[in-house]
Amino acid sequence: MRECYHCKQLIEEGEPHDCWTTTEAALTRELSEDLQEAYDRLRESAASLGEQRIYASHNSIMFSRKSCYFFVRPKKSFLEVCVFLGRAVNAPQVRRVVRSSKTRLAHLIQVRHRDEVEAPLTDWLEEAYNLQDTHIAKSAKSAKSAKSAKSAKSAKVTARRKAGAASAKATRKKAKRSTRRRS
Repeated sequence: MRECYHCKQLIEEGEPHDCWTTTEAALTRELSEDLQEAYDRLRESAASLGEQRIYASHNSIMFSRKSCYFFVRPKKSFLEVCVFLGRAVNAPQVRRVVRSSKTRLAHLIQVRHRDEVEAPLTDWLEEAYNLQDTHIAKSAKSAKSAKSAKSAKSAKVTARRKAGAASAKATRKKAKRSTRRRS
């Protein structure tokens, strides 16, 4: 027998083992009744927001649309909930805020009981769920404005080139005239 380096599970020699693939049930199996109820309520609240993918990944349960908007990491005495928002939230429920990308901030929240899964937490989940729609609209708008800015810039460059060419042409004409006068 050997012990898996990652999950500390004992594995028979020659037995296949992949601790990286797991299930929701496996991650929530050993939770206390309070935490189990809290997780069920969290999952129900998230699922009611709309179409999404809910899956287990290593030691977390991910909730995502095109990308993950929040995840739950079950611990022995609490559920660690990480919600990705476009702004920093200053609230007693939020333990820590960490910048996770250029546009997102990760908010770490500890949930110990079912009653904690209500506003403002459910509001933050909805905001995170809808954040992708906002980013898609903003990126389309910024792409459009970037395209128009690029075309305006290229128009300016073209105008400068034409002006430079006209100036060079005028300089050449002037030089020709002065050489004719000398001869």
